[in-house]
Amino acid sequence: MIFKHHLFKKLMKFKILASKKDPAARNIAAELEKLGVKPVYLETDSIYSENIDKQLFGDIFIFISKHKAEQKSKTLTIHAPGNWRNADFGGQPGRVCLTASFFLKHLFMILDEKAKGSEYKVSMEVTHHGPYMEKPCCFIEIGSGEEEWQDKNAAKIVAEAVKQAISTDIGIGWVSAIGIGGPHYCPNFNKIQASEKYALGHIIPEYALPLDEKMLKQAMENTLPQPELAILDWKGLGKAEQRQEILQLLEQAGLKYIRTDKAREQ
Repeated sequence: MIFKHHLFKKLMKFKILASKKDPAARNIAAELEKLGVKPVYLETDSIYSENIDKQLFGDIFIFISKHKAEQKSKTLTIHAPGNWRNADFGGQPGRVCLTASFFLKHLFMILDEKAKGSEYKVSMEVTHHGPYMEKPCCFIEIGSGEEEWQDKNAAKIVAEAVKQAISTDIGIGWVSAIGIGGPHYCPNFNKIQASEKYALGHIIPEYALPLDEKMLKQAMENTLPQPELAILDWKGLGKAEQRQEILQLLEQAGLKYIRTDKAREQ
């Protein structure tokens, strides 16, 4: 119910989580405290804080975190947690968490605006890593290396975005959707999340394909509000045969679909 209209936003209880082991999380948390927002500090790494929602009360859980990548770049990322296949970094194999597509879009748009004029690029990431939990949740991260994790300016941008996102009404008139295909940093989905009417929840990347019925069910059932369609990164769906299998699964599930290029035209 709370996700069906922005007025319910005022009833939401947000819980912001920061691992004491994470330098980026500590810096973002310090900036949040300056803004009057008190995070909950975790003794464990965020990605291994399994079922933390059983210990804390909240409607939406926001993990503030570091983002690590081999290619060092100044990046601020947002994504839903979960594992499409193996659980190499927390969570459970083949299970994804609940996530709130409208809030993800709301947070992404605010972060994108806050980062303008900085050195940082804002990007969605596909659904990946733990922890597993049963309340709606998301990650917002600073990447991609030690220099960025210690950057107080980056921490301030993220903290201000989180503060604004939890303090302002979520937009109405958006269409909840899932994403399928494309690379990890979602360039085509970023353009949609930043401006269009579609609000993306879970995203299944090309490297997690082939899609199967269980994966699609996980994406649909764990995106709130219930997705009205799937947005397809057409060139990132593999070969023609695999694309056709994806379309067949969507049709069997009764889920409409649209390509990213068409979604940006609307």
